[in-house]
Amino acid sequence: MSSTAEQTIAIRDLGRQDYVPLWHAMQGFTDTRTESTPDEIWFTEHPPVFTMGLNASKEHLLAPGDIPVVQIDRGGQVTFHGPGQLMIYPLLDLRRAAMGVRTLVTALEQSVVDLAADFDIDAASRADAPGVYVAGAKLASVGLRIRRGCSFHGMALNVDVDLEPFSRINPCGYSELEMTDLRRLGVDTNLGDVWPRLLPHFLRHSGFADATVVRSNDELPAARFD
Repeated sequence: MSSTAEQTIAIRDLGRQDYVPLWHAMQGFTDTRTESTPDEIWFTEHPPVFTMGLNASKEHLLAPGDIPVVQIDRGGQVTFHGPGQLMIYPLLDLRRAAMGVRTLVTALEQSVVDLAADFDIDAASRADAPGVYVAGAKLASVGLRIRRGCSFHGMALNVDVDLEPFSRINPCGYSELEMTDLRRLGVDTNLGDVWPRLLPHFLRHSGFADATVVRSNDELPAARFD
């Protein structure tokens, strides 16, 4: 991996955002960025929504009810996003960083493993199924898209989530997969406290520990909304 000591990463804490406009904003950012565009990491949460990956099978969508279902362009099967779930979207130029996709996935997973360890929780990734698990229950899910050598989409970390909607699907394509969140693991925290604790772990594992981190405007890039 190349040195990132002189690179800049902009951080956006976006609060709660509707899923589709934010997805389109990620696409627009990726499609219009140049070789000199600084990388960004977006932190957000969404109103309740099910998202289906590119090759997701509808057989894993059991009973969505009144929760909208959106077909999107990431990898993976169906999952649920909702309030209390921290979304981490790394918009990185992987070619510039000489970073492989596996390295990015591992960095996302290991950042959650380290965050959990900060709270004395023993979490781990799995070779056969992306994400982070605690005693067999899934704490975080990963789904990425790489376009023009750049990443978007990312990771969902359950902080304090209504887990009932996960019972309406086979999460990530696995029937009877148990989900969990930090609150159920005994951690009294919120999204605004979690992402600043997670960020240094992710920067370290992704090779960006020496990059210059700046706080960008906490709003979506309006010019890239459509």
